[in-house]
Amino acid sequence: MTFKIGIISDTHGLLRPEAMHRLSGVDHIIHGGDIGRPEIVAELRDIAPVTAIRGNVDKGDWAREFSKTERVRLAERSIFVLHDLKALEVDPVAAGIDVIVSGHSHVPKIDEVDGVLFLNPGSAGPRRFKLPITLAILEVTSHALRPIIHDLDDC
Repeated sequence: MTFKIGIISDTHGLLRPEAMHRLSGVDHIIHGGDIGRPEIVAELRDIAPVTAIRGNVDKGDWAREFSKTERVRLAERSIFVLHDLKALEVDPVAAGIDVIVSGHSHVPKIDEVDGVLFLNPGSAGPRRFKLPITLAILEVTSHALRPIIHDLDDC
């Protein structure tokens, strides 16, 4: 059985229809910060349960609902979420973390270090420079983690 996690970040107040379409059918959504406005998380919750963290642009009373980091267990995998990977203060191997989700850079990236998957879905919000508009889907099975970056310009 495959558990699908939609991973989105840096929406900066813009939730594109293409993102909603690509996330339809996922079992859970992780937002890696820079949400931009509280309605974004509410709209994502219409699709699936959401784990979201606060990014550097998330200010005001509404943003206090979200912490700077979250650790969530989904499909028997431990996932640590923070906005800026440079702020990582946890040794993921020692802490038994399977996946680190980050955002902030707007650059999509999949990497594996010492058996830990590092996943940045890129930015799904307003275009920054010439960077792509992306999000990720992480397919989790009992044997594997399969991250896929989706370019929303292709939808």
